Amino acid sequence: MAQQRIDVAQLIDERPLASFHIWLVAFAFAIIISDGYDITAIAFAAPELLKQWAITDRSALGPVFSASLVGILVGSPFFGFVGDRYGRKAASIASLAVFGIFTLAAARAGSLDQMLWLRGFAGIGLGGLMPNMIALTGEFAPRRFRATLIIVMFCGVTLGGAIPAAISVWLVPSHGWQSIFVIGGLMPLVLAVCAWLWLPESVKYLVVKERRDEAVRILRMVAPDADIGPQTVLVPPAETRYAGFNPKHLFSEGLALITPLLWLCFAINLMGFYFLISWMPTLLIGQKLLAQSDAAIATSLVQIGGTIGGFVLCRPMERRGFWPVALLFAGAVPFVALIGYAASTSTWLLMVVVFIAGFCILGLQFGLNAASAMIYPTSVRSNGSGWAFGVGRFGSILGPIFGGKLIALKLSVTTLFLIAAIPFVVGTIACIALAMLYAASFKGAGLGERGTAAGAATP
Repeated sequence: MAQQRIDVAQLIDERPLASFHIWLVAFAFAIIISDGYDITAIAFAAPELLKQWAITDRSALGPVFSASLVGILVGSPFFGFVGDRYGRKAASIASLAVFGIFTLAAARAGSLDQMLWLRGFAGIGLGGLMPNMIALTGEFAPRRFRATLIIVMFCGVTLGGAIPAAISVWLVPSHGWQSIFVIGGLMPLVLAVCAWLWLPESVKYLVVKERRDEAVRILRMVAPDADIGPQTVLVPPAETRYAGFNPKHLFSEGLALITPLLWLCFAINLMGFYFLISWMPTLLIGQKLLAQSDAAIATSLVQIGGTIGGFVLCRPMERRGFWPVALLFAGAVPFVALIGYAASTSTWLLMVVVFIAGFCILGLQFGLNAASAMIYPTSVRSNGSGWAFGVGRFGSILGPIFGGKLIALKLSVTTLFLIAAIPFVVGTIACIALAMLYAASFKGAGLGERGTAAGAATP
């Protein structure tokens, strides 16, 4: 009697969207909310910190804004390694626990130095969430919906980013800035417990690691109609090539230029985004261009615009590769440049401008996030995403610090945002090159399916 063999990658890729996929994306969405929350939490706590700690030099906040980003720079590749070595689930739980503990501790900070260190350690945990959530979601997604599900999952970033704005208006006046960090710390700790209880491990990862019993149990959840018996052989993904991780794997088989261009796009976009999200509330409130409530609304509109941008990008990206991302890069240039002028002219004009800026900046970041899951094989997928996020954090670290240096020069708000648009010009050029190279290397295949020019197909 012939032994039955099931190609795990093919089985998952050919499944229709089902309730399992919706449940998994919703779970990952909830986890990613905590990442988005952290992006804007310190920005909304900052005005209160300046008052309570009697800080007159606003540029002193630059290193504090960047502290968690330095932690992410360390945590992304480290937890990417943990995810590929010990599992996406284990890495995600550890990330949530570290992030939650140190964010909760930040509520008791009594100085900028204490806040800086606590934010840095929290960032190490935070850095592990994105690469492992990308790998986990991508490895359960059918090929034709892979970019869509990853981008939808990442829309949790924008929802999470809007929460501190509401807290700054409703809770901070009565409970102080500490309430921002108490909520931000408890959220990932609760999610860590939920993940330990209910988050499934990637089937492709389990098959690669020869953990058959676990793989069969979860595969029956993904494909309940599949005939999987005691003698069924689970065939690992065809693109699984590496027994261990070496950074050179990220530059092999057609990736020699694609990987560094992807890293450059990450770094440039994150530099511009973190300058915008970190300094915009403090600048506009400090220059008396907006009330705190209006600044909260403006920052929330960046997140809302980004959510819509992510949804709009899903299907075009699966069909056209990186070209829609390059288009959003180009669109970010004029609207970031206009923020300072709009703030000085009309509150309503500012709201429109920041909405469109968020649509472009966060929308294209969702596309870059999805791309990092598409171009790397299962055996190094968490590492590939982790390195992209880690290298990208150089940009996110420089954004707030560079902003602080510019503010110290006493430049006008209009000039500051004109300068902030410059990285997006460079990013547009880099992304066009990436789109052309990707199309040539992979013969125009969409992001859900690599072509044959570079070797094996993506699962």
